[in-house]
Amino acid sequence: MFSLVCRFITFKLFKFKIKGKFPKDKKLILLIFPHTSNWDFIIAIGTRLFLREEINFVIKKEYYNFFTTKFFNNLGGKPIDRSGKMNTVETVSKMFNDNKIFRIAIAPEGTRKLVKEWKTGFYYIALMTNCKILPVAIDWKSREIKIFKLFTVTSNLKKDLKFLKSLFKGVKGRIATNSII
Repeated sequence: MFSLVCRFITFKLFKFKIKGKFPKDKKLILLIFPHTSNWDFIIAIGTRLFLREEINFVIKKEYYNFFTTKFFNNLGGKPIDRSGKMNTVETVSKMFNDNKIFRIAIAPEGTRKLVKEWKTGFYYIALMTNCKILPVAIDWKSREIKIFKLFTVTSNLKKDLKFLKSLFKGVKGRIATNSII
């Protein structure tokens, strides 16, 4: 039921359109930018349903309990220990190895607030797993979900981040002041 509500909100209420094609790769890192509002999760779930593709996300294990486990699992959630005891990059990389299909959506900001620099965990996961990155913009200004072409990391972090950030120039989040590149 929640999934259908997300799809309705995404495409009927907020009138988003999808621009670009989703690749058939079984293992991917979806680089989702910008993430400025809780609404982005709703839009992402609505888009996932429309595309009919398996796309996962990690969520703090503390959110998993008797009442929420089935809900998050059905949406593609995977619990993760972010207490500092575990290496998140290694943990997510292991998820790639443990699953036949694993496409994980990651917001490079790591928060909904304005950040000056992206977190680079997604990049190191791509290196460790040999997976391609699929940049995806949730552009609230144009009401488009923009799916870009697949990107393969080159081991030149600075150059690759510069290129990836260039794809998102002009893209605005729901809270536009938090989506500055």
